[in-house]
Amino acid sequence: MTSPEPQAVSPFSVIATVDDLRKSIRQKSKLKGRQSDDVSISEVRDLIGDAPAEGHPRDLLIEYLHLLNDAWRGLHDRHLVALAKEMNIPMAEVYEVATFYHHFEVLKGDAKAPGLTVRVCNGLPCEMAGAENILARLPVLLGNPDVRVIAAPCIGRCDQAPAVAVHQTVIAYATPELVMAEIKQPNKNLPASSEKLNFSASDFTEKSLIVPSHGGPADYVGYQAYREAGGYSIAAALVNCEEDSDPVLKAMEDSGLRGLGGAGFPAGRKWRIVQAFPGPRLMAVNIDEGEPGTFKDRSYLERDPHRFLEGLLIAAQVVGIRTCYIYLRDEYHDCRAMLEKELELLRADPPCELPRIELRRGAGAYICGEESAMIESLEGKRGLPRMRPPYIAEVGLFGLPTLEHNFETLYWVRDIVEKGPEWFSSFGRNGRKGLRSFSVSGRVKQPGVKLAPAGITVQELVDEYCGGMQDGHNFYAYLPGGASGGILPASLNQIPLDFDTLQPYGCFIGSAAIIVLGHQDKARDAALNMMRFFEHESCGQCTPCRVGTSKAARLMQADAWDNDTLDDLSQVMVDASICGLGQAAPNPVRSIQKYFPHEIGVL
Repeated sequence: MTSPEPQAVSPFSVIATVDDLRKSIRQKSKLKGRQSDDVSISEVRDLIGDAPAEGHPRDLLIEYLHLLNDAWRGLHDRHLVALAKEMNIPMAEVYEVATFYHHFEVLKGDAKAPGLTVRVCNGLPCEMAGAENILARLPVLLGNPDVRVIAAPCIGRCDQAPAVAVHQTVIAYATPELVMAEIKQPNKNLPASSEKLNFSASDFTEKSLIVPSHGGPADYVGYQAYREAGGYSIAAALVNCEEDSDPVLKAMEDSGLRGLGGAGFPAGRKWRIVQAFPGPRLMAVNIDEGEPGTFKDRSYLERDPHRFLEGLLIAAQVVGIRTCYIYLRDEYHDCRAMLEKELELLRADPPCELPRIELRRGAGAYICGEESAMIESLEGKRGLPRMRPPYIAEVGLFGLPTLEHNFETLYWVRDIVEKGPEWFSSFGRNGRKGLRSFSVSGRVKQPGVKLAPAGITVQELVDEYCGGMQDGHNFYAYLPGGASGGILPASLNQIPLDFDTLQPYGCFIGSAAIIVLGHQDKARDAALNMMRFFEHESCGQCTPCRVGTSKAARLMQADAWDNDTLDDLSQVMVDASICGLGQAAPNPVRSIQKYFPHEIGVL
């Protein structure tokens, strides 16, 4: 029997036919994920315009999201897909930015946006003034499911508590009835410039009512009025080389002016540091002012915007900066409209060559008050704080050396240069030097911005500048530095209020937001309000802050606190949080444990 001839064996095995391969290629050529449609692209282009040859700037993502959110009362996911295509960035990146900020409403599928959103501030001053009652009564009075009523963190009107925002209109000293009236007949009044007004904050130094609080739009110093009163003459002299920059820089250093956003870094030294780095250099101005109890920047801006803008021009010229970015919190809608108008007037009739000035809009994120988070937001990203070093003075906005300043720091530049550094440093009490703008709210008769000498005590501030305590309230406690500055009892009412004076007591002055509590209030309730605020505003980037604030808020609701666990949480948050939010969040907790043990079950 013969064996069959062996067959040739191919070294390759066929796994697919030619037709199979063609089908696979056709399937892979289809884009994954949701694709944009022509209608949505057209609607997006109507708002953001056609892309320039080099494409839409990546840093304008948040500005474009605002345009969509305003026009459609929310961000429909089909518009987000179209925006990602138009900007040539991943949809995931657009979505993560849109969902990071509180003021963006992302709508999926056919979901509809509420016809109107009413935000009731539940920050501590507003809570003390009855915000909970408004939150409880409004939905019942409205009886309209198309109007959404929500609690919102501080909206910067602590001196006008309780405050409510009806869409983009703020109701000061709000009641349910006032809110109802605004909903039925919206008030279209906007701040108006005055050619007769010559407001200067320095005229209010050491007086009882420093910057009066207004329940509605206030007249402000317009461009022409400011110019006629000598405004922009210093900036023009510097830019036109009629004056030298060195004396200006020395005046800033000699004045002792420190950053007034909270950190307190010497302003003149910061100018010199950034000036030393090779250009191009940028400037970023922080007007995010989200610290509960703080409203000084808004108060000055809505009365005297050009004094701030001249300070910006002077700083830009001295440091050698050609592009400036102003980051304004979204809650200040009237201020933004006014500032846009006045910037246009300035550009139309400039007193000198101007740097490029970009006004950018925040989107409801307290964390963007932290300088590196603000830089990230200005770049159109989520406001996540950066690890440092490098510091933003060297590697800041778009990777360039950046001079970052709080609004009020720049606001005083003209006065210091014009009147001399000795003028600013001549004020002070208890061995301290300079002026401080205290945002005072709570149980005082006359809340508002008080321009007082550095080193004044809280008792002097209440008695001399605020008309004393409200009727029926005795001074019990105070927060010397807003949400994160800690809480002190009235028995410590003689501590000079300034940078570096409160640290021995476990507190700090920060942006000088003073919230005064009466004997009918509980300090532990104030601390819980602050911790809930931090929980709500944590960016979530680091676990100690994200989890620690949430866990602490739950523990602080118990009648008797678990102090051992709270101590452990506090230490981890201080040691391991990336930025100042998590590091400072335990301050109110530790203050209660130290100064108010009787309120938490400790005898």
